[in-house]
Amino acid sequence: MEEKRKHQRTEINEPAYVSAGGSVMRCTVRNISREGAAIDVDNPSFVPAQFRLVMASDSSTRDCRVIWIQQKRIGVAFVGPVDVRD
Repeated sequence: MEEKRKHQRTEINEPAYVSAGGSVMRCTVRNISREGAAIDVDNPSFVPAQFRLVMASDSSTRDCRVIWIQQKRIGVAFVGPVDVRD
């Protein structure tokens, strides 16, 4: 398969949350780069096309747009500026 990413992703296994419209769902971030990430969720049908990804470790957030879904894994692109809390 041809690699289409502009930035190399870093493999991680960190808990996070999908937040949208007042609801929150647990997920696991499997890999991440400056432009996007791959997350695992229990039920992808409950993930909206756009949402906020909140990292459990430091509460940093990224606005995301779903690019692809394969079974329980979702590929997202980050949109907007980075919000990293100190």
